[in-house]
Amino acid sequence: MAFPAGDSAVTFEVGHGISPEIQQRVQAFTVALEREPIYGIDEVFPTYRSLFIIYNPLILSFSDLERILRDLEFNLDAMPSIPKRIVEIPTVYGGDGGPDLEFVAENAGLSTDEVVKLHAGTDYLVYMMGFSPGFTYLGGLHKAIATPRLTTPRVSVPTGSVGIAGSQTGVYPSESPGGWQLIGRTPVPLFNSVQIPPTIVEPGEYLRFVSITNEECAEIVKRIRNGTFQITECFS
Repeated sequence: MAFPAGDSAVTFEVGHGISPEIQQRVQAFTVALEREPIYGIDEVFPTYRSLFIIYNPLILSFSDLERILRDLEFNLDAMPSIPKRIVEIPTVYGGDGGPDLEFVAENAGLSTDEVVKLHAGTDYLVYMMGFSPGFTYLGGLHKAIATPRLTTPRVSVPTGSVGIAGSQTGVYPSESPGGWQLIGRTPVPLFNSVQIPPTIVEPGEYLRFVSITNEECAEIVKRIRNGTFQITECFS
């Protein structure tokens, strides 16, 4: 269903609720529009269950765009499946970078080691990007370690902080205010404005957190600085 958003944008819903299946359809739509660009469409932004599309109304009317999207949706199931890309995010859990790990463990009735094992034992689906450039909204957090946000948000959260808020987990790509429970920190930059693409992961792909030591983190930082670090990724 298409909803106008002003005179040059439209929200096109492909499902109701939040689920991996709906996100796959959102991603299939996005890929289809990238592979065969439609004259008049300027930008496409995938979200949890819809696409936000910016278009030129002098070239493409709302009714024509809606018809094109409905035709595309009709043929969506015939499109080839997209390989699952998984990007590993090395993370130091606890310590100065994860000041809330003990609270998350206490809230869950678990040890800190058990929290780390659960958090690092999942491949997290990237539903969408938002809040700040490179911030990933991830699905798949184990319900046992779901934790409420902080009562009072922090004025500043360091770049690379890994946090939990409710049933979500994510990484702060840059320093910013935030109210998530911080359980660790990664040295790997998630956003670089001079790279193409600027993010290391896209909606529809997956993040996998990998627990590392402080010594391993220092080595990664050294490799990032001298330009020899490479992201670990796999496909399935």
